[in-house]
Amino acid sequence: MNKKNLIIKYFIFSLAATLINIFSQRIILSISETNLYFLLAVFTGTFLGLIVKYFLDKKWIFFDKVAGIRLGGKQFFKYTSMGIFSTLIFWAIEFLFWFIWGTHFMREVGALIGLLIGYITKYNLDKRFVFIA
Repeated sequence: MNKKNLIIKYFIFSLAATLINIFSQRIILSISETNLYFLLAVFTGTFLGLIVKYFLDKKWIFFDKVAGIRLGGKQFFKYTSMGIFSTLIFWAIEFLFWFIWGTHFMREVGALIGLLIGYITKYNLDKRFVFIA
């Protein structure tokens, strides 16, 4: 896969996971905006985004590098473990925007910035440690 196609696919898959993340947060926060629901929204969005992004990456981004290798639970564990760093970046920025401005619009701006930085970090970690032949 050439670099241009890789960037386009990774961007589209990151966007899909981001939209799922933000949309699921909106659903939960439409029920209640208490701190408990805020945390539930962030965790749920992160989990759903993780699942979607893993399967898209595995199938369309990194498949060529790991052809013939059985992909399963161990690899998903590594993928999730590498995601800790990117998730901490994402959460820190989203929480910061929420606590500074206290609006959903700014929380989502923070989430988008955090996800962008996090996905760039995650791609490099996955390429180096998870999806290796």
